[in-house]
Amino acid sequence: MRFFPRSLTGQIGLIVAAALFLAQAINFGLLLNERRESRFAQIVVPSVTRLADTAERLANPNADPQPDRVRRGPNDAERPGPDRARRGPPGYDQRTRVQVLTTPPELPVEPRRADIEDMVRQGFTDGGVALHEVIAVVRPIDESRPLIRHMTPERKKRLHRLGAELHILVHLKSGQWLALSTGWPTAERVLIWQLMAQTGILYIVVLIPVLLATRRIAKPLRRLATAAREFRPGSDAGPVEERGPSDVRSVIAAYNGLGQRVTAMLDEKDKMLGAIGHDLRTPLAALRVRIESVDDDEDRNRMADTIDEMNRTLDDILSLARLGRPSEPPTDVDLSALIDAVVEDFRDLDMPVAFEEAPRLKMRIRPNLMRRAVRNLIENAVKYGGGAEVRLVPGETSVAIDVCDRGPGIPADKIAAVFDPFTRLETSRNRETGGIGLGLALAKAIVSEAGGTIVLANREGGGLIATIRLPRG
Repeated sequence: MRFFPRSLTGQIGLIVAAALFLAQAINFGLLLNERRESRFAQIVVPSVTRLADTAERLANPNADPQPDRVRRGPNDAERPGPDRARRGPPGYDQRTRVQVLTTPPELPVEPRRADIEDMVRQGFTDGGVALHEVIAVVRPIDESRPLIRHMTPERKKRLHRLGAELHILVHLKSGQWLALSTGWPTAERVLIWQLMAQTGILYIVVLIPVLLATRRIAKPLRRLATAAREFRPGSDAGPVEERGPSDVRSVIAAYNGLGQRVTAMLDEKDKMLGAIGHDLRTPLAALRVRIESVDDDEDRNRMADTIDEMNRTLDDILSLARLGRPSEPPTDVDLSALIDAVVEDFRDLDMPVAFEEAPRLKMRIRPNLMRRAVRNLIENAVKYGGGAEVRLVPGETSVAIDVCDRGPGIPADKIAAVFDPFTRLETSRNRETGGIGLGLALAKAIVSEAGGTIVLANREGGGLIATIRLPRG
């Protein structure tokens, strides 16, 4: 199946080509069988009749008052004259063109034809003539044979056009041998060439139009597949052009309608999220003002921390929900400078975050979203590992951002689960150990939207390595 084509055009072309080949193979078998039956009817049956007739006349010499068989002496073969070519070699029966031999002939070395031998035996049995053995072979034309030498030029030409000879030897009970040679058409090779020419014509007449028609169908389908892969809600790509047969145009029209409905639903969602964010931030701001009237400093600080956490949670939820349609366009930024700026923000808060110096590396990304993804990974490393080591590793086709810590790590069976929203391995819900489980989910969504991947792996010697891998170019 490795060589089986995957495209629609290739598969249909292969099916049509195989069907044509199979049809031609069946046609060749039928024609070959018909040629063989015709050859037996036109050559073998008359040959059996001539042999049996000669054998009967040899067995009953008085039955024919004026036999056409010519009896010659030893010197007849050397006798010149214009009728020599007509009479043939010694022992040649002019009536049946069968040679009668009184001594055993030289047996042929070619493979014997059992089917022809069976027909000769059956013909002799039907005629009541007993025999010892039948030998039948098909062999190339031998110009040195006396019978060929005595043929007229016209008969030689006809024989050469047939391509081979059928040679039959019959050993009679009387001890005599009957030898018959006649032309044998070798039509199989000609038939094969004819079939190959017909197949080539069929491929040109049938296969090429089928491939062109299939390509006409597949081209708009490929455009539709490309548009579906590159679909981004709110983009200015526009609808896919409706081309091709009516069925394909219907599919494209349905896809265009679906894209419009999805865009409208996302627009409505964005409006709803904006309203929710506004309605929630307003009372949170009011609460922030009201807690200033609380006399107890400890209670006031706890309330302020709770309000700040609610604001951060609200930001994470809204960012994750709106990630499919970011308002920030991609721009060319220095990825090394971006990461260094994020690390400096943590250093300003006296957090142990280190960044290995890296060369300038221009990337086309959404800087604010990527900054947030890197910050989320560093926050997790600081919370659970007490610090973070960040490095930028350029590659030929991709760029890796590694965020390493020396924390407890993550069990291997839990690594995939931590990317799910609202998932935390630490179940105490203690605010000291971090929010509600959206940091990694948001980071993964941001990196995936940029065409990259994010992978977590336990670090040798303890700790965790979070790797963001972005494609270059």
